[in-house]
Amino acid sequence: MEPLLTVIVPFHDVADYLEECLASLAAQTLTSIEVVMVDDGSLDGCDAIAKGYAARDSRFTLVRCANQGPGPARNLGIGLATGRYLAFADADDVVPPDAYRALVHSLEATGSDIACGGVRRITSEGEVPSPLHSRLFRRIRQRTHITRYQGLMRDRTVWNKVYRRSFWTEHGLAFPAGLYEDAPVAIAAHVHASRVDLLPDVVYLWREREEGGGSITQRRSEPANVAQRVAALHAVQEFLDEHAPGLRPALDGMIATWDLGIVAAAVTAAEDPETRARLLDLAAPFAGGLREEAVRELPAVRRLELHLLRNRMADELAEVRRARHEGRTAQAHVVRRGRRTYRWYAAYPYFGDRARRLPPDVFDVTDEIALRARVERAEYRDGRLRLDGFAYITPVEESRTDLRLWLVEIGTKTQIPIDYATEPGGRFSAEVNPAVLAEGEGPWRLHVEVVVPGGLRRRGRVRKVRLMARDGDPDAPLAVEESRPAGPCRIRRVRAQAGEPGQGGDAGDAAQEAGKDSARTVSQGG
Repeated sequence: MEPLLTVIVPFHDVADYLEECLASLAAQTLTSIEVVMVDDGSLDGCDAIAKGYAARDSRFTLVRCANQGPGPARNLGIGLATGRYLAFADADDVVPPDAYRALVHSLEATGSDIACGGVRRITSEGEVPSPLHSRLFRRIRQRTHITRYQGLMRDRTVWNKVYRRSFWTEHGLAFPAGLYEDAPVAIAAHVHASRVDLLPDVVYLWREREEGGGSITQRRSEPANVAQRVAALHAVQEFLDEHAPGLRPALDGMIATWDLGIVAAAVTAAEDPETRARLLDLAAPFAGGLREEAVRELPAVRRLELHLLRNRMADELAEVRRARHEGRTAQAHVVRRGRRTYRWYAAYPYFGDRARRLPPDVFDVTDEIALRARVERAEYRDGRLRLDGFAYITPVEESRTDLRLWLVEIGTKTQIPIDYATEPGGRFSAEVNPAVLAEGEGPWRLHVEVVVPGGLRRRGRVRKVRLMARDGDPDAPLAVEESRPAGPCRIRRVRAQAGEPGQGGDAGDAAQEAGKDSARTVSQGG
């Protein structure tokens, strides 16, 4: 009886990791699988580990070939596959127990050609999200396609997926030789697929090897490695130009932010002038060939780095990258230029430097300016609800901001002043007296206005951080409303207080008078 799924595992000199990988495949809750292990000319004895699995588990098969690289080794394994579905695992990685069951179940239910899921990295500090995949798999998306969800341009690995094997064969998919063989195949598969399923489940654990290893990731600063990265990306560009030209800007935008960031790091880290020159010979023309509509969508600091890379300005590139890593570009001095229609420019390194003649548009942050305002802690103490948080305008230097806070009742839109204090760096502490809200029904939203010298101001709602700390009196009359993570900071009445409207008595009159007095008070922070 043919297996439901075939998993292809090429390996070459990974004796330290192969056992854990194969054990994770043997432990899959989807038991109807076959594992084709392809020994790609290993010399470190890891073939003995593979032999052991083949001897004691009939689902494991071992084949050997001369060392050709992971692409040809995978192709050899595909030729031996008998399963209805196809998957790939690298020999130094780990597959969670339910991964293939979840992916295959999705394909069986939807009829899609590909099912893919989330990825985490195995590091010396533990598991962490994969930056390449972290934003793609937050919720279920069934029967979608890369032309409708262009974020899938980042999903260019083949091992966090299960493919319908008939689909793979129909489109003649095959891995090229050399490094970075995943991207040309993964993107081509996304384009050719009729439908794709995305699952929020973590289906793959991608290992970050210790220093001194020989992984592709660790060698990515070498000129030969960079040359193969550029060649693979050129292949993807050419494929999209022919089959899906509308996706080319999305690809080039990703190349500019992800791949050329890696290449720029290699350029600036190269101490040998000859190595740096070779890297620039590869990177500068490739960066120059990116679509301008994609470049225009990049943040200013990325446009600046790209301009410097295109023009082989390696020393200046190193300084800008150093400034970014030190946080100096996240909080920059901004300058307004223009009269009737003005723009805002960030004073990143070399801004206004006439000798270097950098174009002004690489410093233009007008479209990036945004309000960032969050409550981090809510505490009821001494009869008041205290809210601690921050508010600033990005990417503006926080120390130059001034804040104003108030509440807005959602139903009536009534604005209600509150007491607050501010600190350098956009920090604030606000206090809400229940008496101030005695006449309202609620709930109330916290609002803020941030002002920067020079005329820049933004106002809007304050949100909550994802994991906001709460403390204080459990019987407090006011509380921050429970809602979705990072939602608006909404204050609600927990219970009616004695003497509030509708309860009568002198206490009610006193509460209302206290509210009026507090509402007339102008806070020191305002």
